Amino acid sequence: MTAPPRDPRAPNLMTLVALAGVSALTMSVLLPSLPQIAAHFGTDYAFMQLSVSAYFAVTGLLQLAIGPLADRFGRRPVVLGAVGIFVLADIACIYAPSGEAFIAARLVQGAVVAGMALSRTIIRDIAPPERAASLIGYVTMGMAIAPMMGPAIGGWLGQSFGWQAIFWFLAALGAGLFALCWADLHETQRERAPDLTRQLRETPELIRARRFWGYVLTSALAAGTYYAYLGGAPIVAARIYGQGEAMTGLLMGLISLGYIGGNFLSGRLAHAWGMQRMILTGTLVATGCIAIAGLGVAAGITHPLMFFGAMIGVGLGNGMTLPSASVGLMNIRPRLAGTASGVGGAFMVIGGGALSAITGIIGQWGTTALPLIGFLGLVSAASVASGLWVRALERAAAARPA
Repeated sequence: MTAPPRDPRAPNLMTLVALAGVSALTMSVLLPSLPQIAAHFGTDYAFMQLSVSAYFAVTGLLQLAIGPLADRFGRRPVVLGAVGIFVLADIACIYAPSGEAFIAARLVQGAVVAGMALSRTIIRDIAPPERAASLIGYVTMGMAIAPMMGPAIGGWLGQSFGWQAIFWFLAALGAGLFALCWADLHETQRERAPDLTRQLRETPELIRARRFWGYVLTSALAAGTYYAYLGGAPIVAARIYGQGEAMTGLLMGLISLGYIGGNFLSGRLAHAWGMQRMILTGTLVATGCIAIAGLGVAAGITHPLMFFGAMIGVGLGNGMTLPSASVGLMNIRPRLAGTASGVGGAFMVIGGGALSAITGIIGQWGTTALPLIGFLGLVSAASVASGLWVRALERAAAARPA
């Protein structure tokens, strides 16, 4: 795995993998146990689904604040504070007296999203732009092991020891991550914003850039396909394919195999291919694999791997698309990289929360996985269109006189 340039500010690459990985793991680890948690609190699945969809929304909103705070106060203090809050929220989930209290604690747990947002920003701090997409690809390749293993680990813990064991596991991970970041994560920001007021005055120059919004939309739609899958897949696995918690976790984890492969390709190819080619190829791969799943299910193939196996290709496409899209939106105004990363991450997560809520309903329709596959296909096709728009904007910008 390629390491960032070794200077006094640069953390070990595995620290960034752990920082982003725990954040990603927290999104998916409890999914197979949602029915058990709903039964424990005496509520229905649709209400407990808020612990997924509302979690996405809150973590998205948090990123709108995390980016500017990190630009103003530095990356290290924001990361350490967020991880400390995460550990306390894990314990609060365990001892929640009601479903409402559980969901409230779950939302506070979203503070850990700082790890996902700022790991990208830290890479942008320590690497020149031409290497950043490759390094983000390598970090997210390692990070992808977390959501791949998360549903399987969560399903096993929930089935063997009860759902509370999932949050003891997360609290232990959070404590270890805090210690690791305290020891290895030095401040990487080169030029700190003098005050939040001046930051707010400078932000409109980023917000007005159409290329910025092109990258934001592309990344949000590509990631949205994955979040939509997370919202509907547990219901489809149980209702259509008759799978238990542990097997549901394993099947849902297959998408991360593709994501690892896609990020590996980003690490190897992004510098040579360029960001636009990586983005367009990735979105086309994801959309094509969803189409294959739809054709197979429509033809009467009832094995769960027809649906879940095709999602490996969606992960592959996302792994090729997202690193380049992330670097693209941070490169529009490098001085506001933290803010740009926060806005981009917010749109990914808020959009993902909305899409996962929709697919939580769609997954209950029909007698096959086709309704869910059709919705995933629409979202993924929109990411292709957005990628083409970004490509056109970049070509127009390059053609303008300096």
